[in-house]
Amino acid sequence: MMSEAARETSCDWTVTGMDCGSCATKIKDAVARLPGVSGVEVGIMSERLRLTLDEAQTGRDKIEKTVRALGYRIEPRAAGAKKDFVLPGAHDGHDHDHDHAAHEDHDHAGHDHDHGPKAASAKRDDSGHGSPGHIHDDPADRGKRWYQTAKGKLVIFTALLLGAAWVIEYLAPEIGKWAFVAACLIGVAPVAQRAFAALRMGQPFTIESLMTIAAIGALFINAAEEAALVVFLFAVGEVLEGVAAGKARDGIRALANLVPKTAQLVTGATTREVPAASLSVGQTVLVRPGDRIPADGEITDGTSGVDESPVTGESVPKTRGPGDAVFAGAINTEAALRVKVTKGPEDNTIARIIRLVEEAEEARAPTERFIDRFSRWYMPAIVAVAALVIVVPPLVFGQPWDTWVYRGLALLLIGCPCALVISVPASIASAMSTGARRGLLMKGGAVIEAASKVDVVTFDKTGTLTHGRPQVTDVLPFGATTEAELLAVAAGVEMGSSHPLAIAILNKAKEAGVSALPSQDAKALMGKGVVATVGDAPAWVSSPRYAMEHGGMEGIGLRQATIFEEDGKTAVAVFREKTPLGLIAMRDEPRADAKDAVRQLTAMGVTAVILTGDNPRTAAAIAGSLGLKFEADMMPEDKLAYIREIGSKGGVMMIGDGINDAPALKQASVGVAMGSGTDVALETADAAILRDRVTDIPATIRLSRAAMANIRQNVTIALGLKAVFLVTSVFGLTGLWIAILADTGATVLVTLNALRLLRFNPERES
Repeated sequence: MMSEAARETSCDWTVTGMDCGSCATKIKDAVARLPGVSGVEVGIMSERLRLTLDEAQTGRDKIEKTVRALGYRIEPRAAGAKKDFVLPGAHDGHDHDHDHAAHEDHDHAGHDHDHGPKAASAKRDDSGHGSPGHIHDDPADRGKRWYQTAKGKLVIFTALLLGAAWVIEYLAPEIGKWAFVAACLIGVAPVAQRAFAALRMGQPFTIESLMTIAAIGALFINAAEEAALVVFLFAVGEVLEGVAAGKARDGIRALANLVPKTAQLVTGATTREVPAASLSVGQTVLVRPGDRIPADGEITDGTSGVDESPVTGESVPKTRGPGDAVFAGAINTEAALRVKVTKGPEDNTIARIIRLVEEAEEARAPTERFIDRFSRWYMPAIVAVAALVIVVPPLVFGQPWDTWVYRGLALLLIGCPCALVISVPASIASAMSTGARRGLLMKGGAVIEAASKVDVVTFDKTGTLTHGRPQVTDVLPFGATTEAELLAVAAGVEMGSSHPLAIAILNKAKEAGVSALPSQDAKALMGKGVVATVGDAPAWVSSPRYAMEHGGMEGIGLRQATIFEEDGKTAVAVFREKTPLGLIAMRDEPRADAKDAVRQLTAMGVTAVILTGDNPRTAAAIAGSLGLKFEADMMPEDKLAYIREIGSKGGVMMIGDGINDAPALKQASVGVAMGSGTDVALETADAAILRDRVTDIPATIRLSRAAMANIRQNVTIALGLKAVFLVTSVFGLTGLWIAILADTGATVLVTLNALRLLRFNPERES
């Protein structure tokens, strides 16, 4: 018999028409009640419904029918949009360290990231669409003026009903009341239908139910004209909410438009135009000057300037030639290029950024989770207060029923927490879209909130604060050893390694015309160096300290190593069994913007620290030139312990290269990978910097702080307006139509305020 876990499948739909937080809550609660449904996630900005389903208990058609009954449109989502990044430390188990003089934990094996082809897009299912009731955002309406959309047409129809009622009242006052009653009933009918559908699914407290009760109640207390006006304003509010929500989603849609729809596929000696979505790994495309590159790939022929600003935000085109990687969406500015496709359309950099932005709603900020819990009792509490307002004054104090029923109905319209619930996701989506356009990727609201609270930033040195391309500056043989012999042995030990220091030694040997001695059985000595059998005997390339302990260096050699290190160089000792051969010194220059980045962090009240495996003298030379603190001689476990210690006192951000120091990246409040859009940079850490700019670190913190400030503003707007109109409604200062404006207006104001983040420039110091 098939196990229960085996029967469960992950299902994904696109749901259109969600304008505010209550929309997502209604869908989530209704679907979660169905048997066999678990793990329900609803994204407002990404228009996504994802859940785990036991189809033996509930079919997919039942899910779709439930959502449509609430008045939303639903269709299966492309399977290729699934989440594909992993947590820090979940890659290949290697804990690399590029800092130590002895290049800790050498890894002579490559890293294989296999992202197989995704499933094809699911067949579009439009059955059942167009259900009566709430006319939600139709994808076909995108790009139209508001009055051309289904929602706009509903507003116009409601306005005509209200206008006709006023004309009838003017011409025939004796039947004017009934004209407003008719306008109210006709206008509220679709709202009542949705309210009834939600009620059947166990959701009595929805804005539709409150709206229906308020409108019908107003009719019973002879406020027909105001009831009809409230229905009209409700329809107007939905249009405004839809427009605002649509603008918030435009940032994500704009990213998708960066990739061209077609590509020039090279077939033999000819080219032909094909859909870019049909390209597969290994094919070659021709990219003409002025064209956007249709896929992530590698240039095989041609040299040209490539404008990567659409992907990384880097405004200056970079010269790219054969062997260089290029991104989908980048613009070829000068000469024709032939590009070999290295990633399928569903896995290119743009597609992955879009998925990251869309799925960020799953990593909800603690603030958002608190507001979600708060909103669940807020509406019932308001309904209870409204009931007391209606009943207590007439029964206890002999007040007129009409007056207090009216005030209670006004309170009902204040009971919807739409603005409050949308306040966080709208800001998070806008901030993530802004960051994505500048190559600053953060995986969700939880990361943004954590980044906004960072007090300490810790940097891995090699490849982060420095270029990661050290060069040999000194070759110092000992005794009778010649420089060529020293390089031949060192190159033999390092042969096959991809470590930056190893590459520097191999490059120096090549420049000097020295061939590496044959070697085998290379082995990394954790935190110490590398040993290999070179020729017929073992040889070491290690830290000077390790060499001293094992007879590979004498006092004079150690003193020379100290001199190198005081100059900011990294020194390694080369020796055979009890036989010192010499020293090799290398230097990796800091990035040009590293000093400015440290200055910006300091101005923001953030402490910057280098965590390096290098010796204290080399670390002090680098740290001193940049103006930051340092911790030296650190093994990977030391970095982990340091971050755990300072993390207990406040927020800490760790900057690495995506593989190195994986435990430390995971332990930090926010782990950030620097890299040019590599698999590692996008998958390993909580955040990624697509440009090799250290100044993007303070920019990321600045953006996070702006997003959290925007969220606080939104919460203040949402709760402040509710509080003001709750009091004024109880005292009779404001009526039904003001109450509905307060509800809708707060939602629109919150969304528009969140949209301000789309224009925020995190690189500008404030």
